[in-house]
Amino acid sequence: MTDLIQGGHHGNPHLETVMGTVVGIDVRDADAPLEAIDDVVRWLHHVDEVFSTHDPSSPISAMGRGELGYAEASEEIREVLRLCESVSRQTNGCFDAFGVPAPNGTSLETSGLVKGWSIECAATILEGHGCSDFCINAGGDISLRGRPSPGAHWRVGVRHPVEEHALALVLEVEGPLGVATSATYERGAHIIDPRTGQPSTTLASATVVGPDLTLADAYATAVFVMGLDALDWIRTVPGYDVFLITHEGTTHWSEGFSRYRV
Repeated sequence: MTDLIQGGHHGNPHLETVMGTVVGIDVRDADAPLEAIDDVVRWLHHVDEVFSTHDPSSPISAMGRGELGYAEASEEIREVLRLCESVSRQTNGCFDAFGVPAPNGTSLETSGLVKGWSIECAATILEGHGCSDFCINAGGDISLRGRPSPGAHWRVGVRHPVEEHALALVLEVEGPLGVATSATYERGAHIIDPRTGQPSTTLASATVVGPDLTLADAYATAVFVMGLDALDWIRTVPGYDVFLITHEGTTHWSEGFSRYRV
């Protein structure tokens, strides 16, 4: 899990329970309109209604059961499916929304990309309202813009997957940036390797940092499945870096990741 641990002068973030987690929306622009947060909240609940694989009545659940065809689906569903297909090809099947079990009993599970995509879209909504300095934290998937205050950096902590209540590292960053972590500490070995159908157990934690949270979120799942091979794969993805922790507590990171560490 990644989390905002310090952002200069503390604002008063809005906390919203949605998508099975708590989303913190921390806007630092002094002139941010009140409706900006309202629009983001409406958007996130809309995404939950459409893409929840825990809700058998959601459109994505209907699609997984074959009751909703691609041609009849909304443009946002088609966009997400296209992104999932693209990431699956790019990761050689280590991310595959079409071949892993979902809570609704189907084999269509887009959640590994949807949360990052929805938060990245929420950031675009805030930018549309003129906001330039903010953080959106969706249960550890974080989208950042600008700075928390003039001259300051956002500080993001990555929870240690082996040592309870400890941080594995702290990042000092400015936006635009997305930070996403896939790990086993809360739900155990729950990330399925689509190539084998079995839980992936090589890593305890995989953090991806890059300019777009949509991809950082999906890549974090894929990198977790790849294991240490991700260090070679990430070199083919310009702008993105990884930090990996094994169950033995050893750490490995890509060359560019060092610029984010405190």
